Amino acid sequence: MKVAVIGGGGREHTLAWKLAQSPSVEKVYAIPGSAAMAEIASCVDIPLSDLQGIADYAAKEGIDMLVVGPEVPLTEGLTDVCQAKGLAVFGPTKAAAQIEGSKIFAKNLMHKYNVPTAAYASFTDGDAAKQYVHQQGAPIVIKADGLAAGKGVVVAQSEAEAVEAIDAMMEDHIFGASGGRIVVEECMIGEEASLLAFVDGTHIVPMISAQDHKRIFDHDKGPNTGGMGAYAPAPVLTATLQQEVFDTILEPVVSGMAAEGMPYQGCLYAGLMITGGGPKVVEFNCRFGDPETQAVLPLLEGDLAQIMYACTQGTLRDDMVQWKDASACCVVMASKGYPASSHKGDVITGLDKVDTDAVVFHSGTASKDGAYVTDGGRVLGVTAVAPTLEEAIAKSYANIDKIHFDGQQIRHDIGAKGLRHYQQQ
Repeated sequence: MKVAVIGGGGREHTLAWKLAQSPSVEKVYAIPGSAAMAEIASCVDIPLSDLQGIADYAAKEGIDMLVVGPEVPLTEGLTDVCQAKGLAVFGPTKAAAQIEGSKIFAKNLMHKYNVPTAAYASFTDGDAAKQYVHQQGAPIVIKADGLAAGKGVVVAQSEAEAVEAIDAMMEDHIFGASGGRIVVEECMIGEEASLLAFVDGTHIVPMISAQDHKRIFDHDKGPNTGGMGAYAPAPVLTATLQQEVFDTILEPVVSGMAAEGMPYQGCLYAGLMITGGGPKVVEFNCRFGDPETQAVLPLLEGDLAQIMYACTQGTLRDDMVQWKDASACCVVMASKGYPASSHKGDVITGLDKVDTDAVVFHSGTASKDGAYVTDGGRVLGVTAVAPTLEEAIAKSYANIDKIHFDGQQIRHDIGAKGLRHYQQQ
């Protein structure tokens, strides 16, 4: 099978790395890919915005399946364009990708199908949104309706902070058109977890749980980022709770979308809050999470390409998906200034010293004069797998100590919540 991974970040590096290990895959392409991905895939320089160009190239090359990493090409309809040429695509159609592309669409869908989530109201008028905030009080959550690279959410601790967020989104347009509509919702209390699932339109096979770390600093301080690290599995999501998520969240959403005439196929990501009243949805994503992918996929046993192809054909089976009895930890190394900005061109040293049983996934790097340099906000994800979470964390940080670039930022507490759960058992 010839497989093309669409995208060029850390998630896509991980997908290409795992697909290259599939016995059924003879060649991996990456569109556009990256310097690091070029070590395991044939990179093709077509911009993600050129949907027709991607489809035409895949058809000409006889590519058997496209695996779409980022959300933007999915919400813009890449799957539809490729399917029109008879290509198999792992990733939802434009209609189904609205579950991430529009927070209001997702909230209304959940309301219709009785999926547990935070109470909410949506607004196109800033003054009405502020009035609602004053009625509800704080803390309260303000979300841009559209895509905002994982940064369009403000957990306001005061009404003044909420008003400031509304103005920033709706008047200052810090997220462009994505902030023209907003969702204001209750602030749920609990611990977050992520549950990704393979979906073929009707059948759902959950992956192992994971926990992302969104804030830039230790102890969940500072502004939100795209994710500073993840580990899997996440013990906060017990077997009983995971079954509850399947029954009350995944199944109703997938069957509901089929009933709405937009069957969901690909990876469905449920961002969850484990509250005193059970698991509730924080958000849905229409693709693999980043950096959850870097922690989850190294634990997958079996042929990822066959699993994904089955999703495109409506033939997914539970027995295709097996997991190692182990834990994984991915710690992100970010560049100077992130998340407000990113720093490019800083030389990265020590990659050649990383242990052979650890993997470094490149999120934002470029090749210059034979060396890797920083080329984005999140630069590297250092992943280690071990029999226990404690060992996986230790191994990940031990390898981070070997890598250096100017201004690097890391969190030192990735996985700490998970360790506390295990200690309490």
